[in-house]
Amino acid sequence: VLMDQRGTGRSTPITKQTLQRRFPDLFALDGHVATAEVTSKFATAAGDDSEVTSTIAEQLDEWSEIQPDVTARVGVSLGHAVEYMSNFRADNIVKDAEAVKDTLLLSASSLSLSLNDDAEEEVTPKPWGAALGQSFGGFCMMSYLSLIPHPPKICLLTGGIAPMLTPVYDAYDSLWDRVKERNFRYYDQYPGDITLVKRIVRRLLSENNPVVLPSGGILTARRFLQLGISLGGSPSAFASFHSLLASAIVSDGVSSSIVNEEDDEDIEFTRAFLKHVDSEQPFDDAPIYFLMHESIYADGPNSHSTPTDWAAHRVFTDRTKTPNEFSFGLTSKLNSDARPTLFFGEMVFPWMADGDFAEVSGFGMKALAHSLASKDDWEPLYDADSMRRALANGGPCKAAAAVYYDDMYVDFDACMKVTARGGPLEKCKVWITNDYQHSGLRDNGAEIFTKILGMAKGTIRTPS
Repeated sequence: VLMDQRGTGRSTPITKQTLQRRFPDLFALDGHVATAEVTSKFATAAGDDSEVTSTIAEQLDEWSEIQPDVTARVGVSLGHAVEYMSNFRADNIVKDAEAVKDTLLLSASSLSLSLNDDAEEEVTPKPWGAALGQSFGGFCMMSYLSLIPHPPKICLLTGGIAPMLTPVYDAYDSLWDRVKERNFRYYDQYPGDITLVKRIVRRLLSENNPVVLPSGGILTARRFLQLGISLGGSPSAFASFHSLLASAIVSDGVSSSIVNEEDDEDIEFTRAFLKHVDSEQPFDDAPIYFLMHESIYADGPNSHSTPTDWAAHRVFTDRTKTPNEFSFGLTSKLNSDARPTLFFGEMVFPWMADGDFAEVSGFGMKALAHSLASKDDWEPLYDADSMRRALANGGPCKAAAAVYYDDMYVDFDACMKVTARGGPLEKCKVWITNDYQHSGLRDNGAEIFTKILGMAKGTIRTPS
């Protein structure tokens, strides 16, 4: 069974349109709130320019003096929307998986009993025989072991051990270093792109002629650098990324990356490149990825990661207070291949709702995003004791995981804390490899699946 997790595919999809239909009042101020001061910031070089100068509550207070009735409706609707979005995390995804399983495996009478909390007759549990979680799916497997009384008999995780013992700020601090290393490896393979990327960034930092994407968003320098999210993918990721950059610029009507370097202001981007940028960045079509991404680290109200408070952005801002390799306004101006301009990784930022991405912009979406980031009463996602009991010797479950040493999306060191002796996944057998990136399951699924399944069953002795 390959299940669409709630909020994706056809399983109660979350888009701006569906949110507008469900919470129309949330968007009532979209046509009134001025965006001039936001759009004026698009071209600034620091990258941390769009820090929120006032909270959403403070902004609503200001608007209540101008449009009291509308503002009151927005505030109420915002609370309902935050509550609604809180249901789209791993704790409920695993309950959905249980519902699907029970529907498939239980008889009609047994299913009726399982749904009746007052029934005296107990239903014999029928757990999944095995379940595989890739990336965030691995996080969900950990929630399964934590929250569901009868989790799958065999739990397999690939590139997906949640950093439950590491504060979210620290996890992103490590991930920024891994992103930096991945950038350097890319530029080692395509050194000619160093100059090209700097030129593109300089053009996008210009205050003249903002580049509007087919989606209606703005191709800012910071949005362009978010394309680096793809650098941690399959073996062809570097080649595909190089091909995309090579198609970026029009010269005399022909796509070319070779243009007089003194003419940065005159750079024109090909339509094919702009369309590709839109298709490569999923946040417009799947805003749940933007709205809920950091919430996967918020493990209950007393967690060291609650609220998440735009953790990746906070790390970036703290790091670039002193100019460094991620200060793209600086590096793009340096005439040195030794100081390339670095792309970002799998991170979300508050400024994405400031017009860079059309479908997550506007006061309603921005208010929802900031309210979720500041939410401090999330439900728990993980229970270390439950995980240990489920995986204990003689327990009901076995687990094995493929951990990718160079993973750009899930920090290796944070994974090792969870699987170390005494850790929640101490009994999970771990295969550590640098033969694959995060996309290993897609690149060689048969080999990886066969190996970790054998590890879980005990037919393959890894670790040795």
